[in-house]
Amino acid sequence: MARASCTLPPVALSVDHLRKAYDTLVAVDDLSFAVGAGEIVGLIGPNGAGKTTTLRSLAGILRPTSGTIAIDGHDLLAAPIEAKCRLAFMPDEPHLFEYLTVEEHLRLVARLYTVDDFDRRSRALIDELELTGKEKSLPGELSRGMRQKVVIACGLVRNATTLLFDEPLTGLDPIGIRRMRETIVSRARAGASILLSSHLLHLVEEICSRVIIMAGGKKIADGTFAELATRADLATAGSNLEQIFLRVTGHE
Repeated sequence: MARASCTLPPVALSVDHLRKAYDTLVAVDDLSFAVGAGEIVGLIGPNGAGKTTTLRSLAGILRPTSGTIAIDGHDLLAAPIEAKCRLAFMPDEPHLFEYLTVEEHLRLVARLYTVDDFDRRSRALIDELELTGKEKSLPGELSRGMRQKVVIACGLVRNATTLLFDEPLTGLDPIGIRRMRETIVSRARAGASILLSSHLLHLVEEICSRVIIMAGGKKIADGTFAELATRADLATAGSNLEQIFLRVTGHE
């Protein structure tokens, strides 16, 4: 079987009427949105809102009950290889191979996705994510924050242009948080489409150009902070994201 080409066209993530149900439980209901090149979109909501189910559906881990997901115009279900070679998902739980070192994790991902110039890319990432000196370390020898950095490095070592982050700052110290914020912003400046889920609303407000708010599996708000602040039902909520979030989710 011929290997799918990973030559990457202009970036776009498109979600159209996504629905994910488990028997009678509807985790995500009629969700539609798009993320353009160079855009960082925040995906926020209370616990159980459907954020992680959405991200896992976008990554191809969960099969949607209905609806379509497209990466750079490639339907995730109809053309999964073409779509997934353009997509990297960094989950909130750093599940790593127990007997592979940091360097071996990066090398494995690079081989699976036929990454060119692995040595240069891996060295740059190890320096950027402050993993220098940990290249030969096993996951059991790393802190929670360091393991999170390895997961993110594995996503970034590829040429993926749609990046999904689920709570990327978990376990990081203040310096690590600042560096990770810079890493995410720099990828958007390079043209990546980024969807970021986080409970840290100040992070979302600092780096996201737009925000999607979910509750009960549904999208209840979508727009820039200025657009949300001028919505009729949010006009008196205040201008910062926390106030908007509390008002739109009914938790004032």
